[in-house]
Amino acid sequence: MIELGAGGARASVDPARGGRLASLVAAGRELLLGAPSPEDRWVRWGCYLMAPWPGRLRDGVVHWQGRRYQLPRTYGRNAIHGLVFDRAWTVLRAAADEAELAFELGPAGWPFGGTVRQRFRLEDDRLTIDADIIATQPMPAALGWHPWFLRSGTDPSLRVDGDEVLETRRMIPTGARLPVAGRTDLRAAPAMGRRRLDHVYPGARSPVVVTWPDLVLTVDFEAPLEVVVIFTPPFAFCVEPQTAWPNALGGNRYRGPGGSPASLAAGETLTARMRLRWTARGGHPQS
Repeated sequence: MIELGAGGARASVDPARGGRLASLVAAGRELLLGAPSPEDRWVRWGCYLMAPWPGRLRDGVVHWQGRRYQLPRTYGRNAIHGLVFDRAWTVLRAAADEAELAFELGPAGWPFGGTVRQRFRLEDDRLTIDADIIATQPMPAALGWHPWFLRSGTDPSLRVDGDEVLETRRMIPTGARLPVAGRTDLRAAPAMGRRRLDHVYPGARSPVVVTWPDLVLTVDFEAPLEVVVIFTPPFAFCVEPQTAWPNALGGNRYRGPGGSPASLAAGETLTARMRLRWTARGGHPQS
């Protein structure tokens, strides 16, 4: 485990289990849901990178340049959340408040090869995470992050500045976009309460803001992160910025922000950044 510290903030990065953020302590509060066991490598804890695709991939099939590539089905009939969340990463650099890790996609079964890199930088009021997918040959690519935030026994409010959600069937987008309404409308920062969501907000605008009685957390992102998935089970909640819709690599020609993966030539890179910022309630996150 790589332990980072800055001021009163602490973060733990686990290279052996997906290069994921295993813990983030801010203003004396643990923000992330921890692992259910020391051996668990599955998708329901911490904060991990989804690459070279985020979300569900229907039937585990990638369609690219007229060819069909079958990948292992890891979640029922589909493949889910990429190839890097449960694998061991290589540590390139580790300092008191920064770390950099890398992962080679070819040995994990990605037919196009390539490398994924992730960098963590902790400050006393924020954590910045950068990720790259570096192509060694032409390939499709997408990425995103999947943090599991604790509700911490209180009812946080959640503001998502998004006007539409995707219509889905069996959690795969149909291509239709629907206006937010009722429980999917989070623009006015409603209390999370019993609101159960597993929805894709295309074109959502940064930041997403979470407010507890004692803490404000902002999830900042920028292009090419153009999509946010919100998932709210009873015990936690997830705010997932990503560069493409679920199943964007599955051959559908979706229209709208994030409807298609990046198309990388050999030597090109897909780069994205997510920043988590926090402040005591009553203040304002710094810019």
